[in-house]
Amino acid sequence: MKRLASIIVVAGLSAALYAQSDVAERLESHVRCLASDSLMGRRAGTPGERSAADYVYNCLYEAGVSMLSPSGGQEFAIAGESDTVFSRNVVGVVDGYDPAYKGQYIVVGANIDHIGANTMTVDGRKTVQIFPGADDNASGVAVMMEVARRVAASSFFFKRSVIFVAFGAKEEGMAGSWYFVNRTFDAPDSISLMIDLRTLGCGARTAAFTYYNPFASPELTRLVSGLSEVGAFYIPEPGDGVVPSGDYLPFYERNIPVLLLTTGPDLNSRTTRDRPEYLDYEAMDYICDFLYNMIREVANMEMMIDRPEEYAPGGEAGRISGEERVYSPYEVDSAPEFFKGDVGTFLREWVYTYLRYPDIPLSQGVSGTVTVEFVIEKDGSVTNVRAVRGNDQYLEDEAVRVISASPKWKPGTVGGQKVRVMYSVPVEFRLEKRK
Repeated sequence: MKRLASIIVVAGLSAALYAQSDVAERLESHVRCLASDSLMGRRAGTPGERSAADYVYNCLYEAGVSMLSPSGGQEFAIAGESDTVFSRNVVGVVDGYDPAYKGQYIVVGANIDHIGANTMTVDGRKTVQIFPGADDNASGVAVMMEVARRVAASSFFFKRSVIFVAFGAKEEGMAGSWYFVNRTFDAPDSISLMIDLRTLGCGARTAAFTYYNPFASPELTRLVSGLSEVGAFYIPEPGDGVVPSGDYLPFYERNIPVLLLTTGPDLNSRTTRDRPEYLDYEAMDYICDFLYNMIREVANMEMMIDRPEEYAPGGEAGRISGEERVYSPYEVDSAPEFFKGDVGTFLREWVYTYLRYPDIPLSQGVSGTVTVEFVIEKDGSVTNVRAVRGNDQYLEDEAVRVISASPKWKPGTVGGQKVRVMYSVPVEFRLEKRK
């Protein structure tokens, strides 16, 4: 009885703590630190990303989370066809209280990196553009850290353990989340659910709080809609259309149930205007409340959430919107080839040969780098071409046009079978001052 009374007292104190308005203030403080100009946009592998990782590590450690990575994060390197991705993941865990369940996990993740900075030449003078990434995705990291604080303070409510991860190199083909689930974590079958937090700062200003359930799991849909009965009053709406990409994808590919939470991008996304002063911290506070209750429900379920192969249409796992699995270049046995060359050959021999500088940005002196994602299909054709990073719509459209017109490639293979492979490439538009 004394133990029960002490739990009730601590629970009351915890509820009082998180009812205070300082939650929104802490969220804003996190975002301002992560999106400060001194971090130069937190591009993967840069000192800015390292500083962000240090900040996240310290916040989680001070909140009482048991850290599984060293200060500054767990460094990793993944070799690609033409270069190597260097980055880091920051990982911590709050252990569940029940010995029978603590070996099962909920993973809550948000990417720490952003698109960095860009040097432009305008009228012969070099100007540095910094992309702060306040909403994308300092907002997701801030929510993750605040919920970690709350879970750590009330760990006696959670049978299962909860892992909190700040992923590096999301902008480099989800390399950090891929490394975590395929190289770092040795028991992916023990993950009941992975929750991906992306661009959560818009509130109701431009888009509704939305969830995506890529495997169309009825169990997850019921869980989300039923949370209003256990105290969460800010319930996300189901997302429509194509599921946005995110760090949930490597988990999805391992048939782990996943949920993506977002308020969606707005006009400031992936621009120099994505700054802390434009975010809705009160709405982010409400999202923290929903997420805490969601984690608690999943942590205390009698059974783990059904694996996707048990409910995917036709019994087939590894699909989004009815499409076949798409591999990363790191996963295939033989990578796609462009005229007996790699993706570097494709850029040199095709993209920069046929790329044309659009008239409007040319006349305005606008330059920059556009990152384009595309899929090499099993027949070698190039599909699903889209710009995922850039600072000018005309430059993005031109990069997409050239890559969409690519001749067929030799497809990639896994185990001797042709597979679909996704690439992410930078297309540079550079102006040089002529005398």
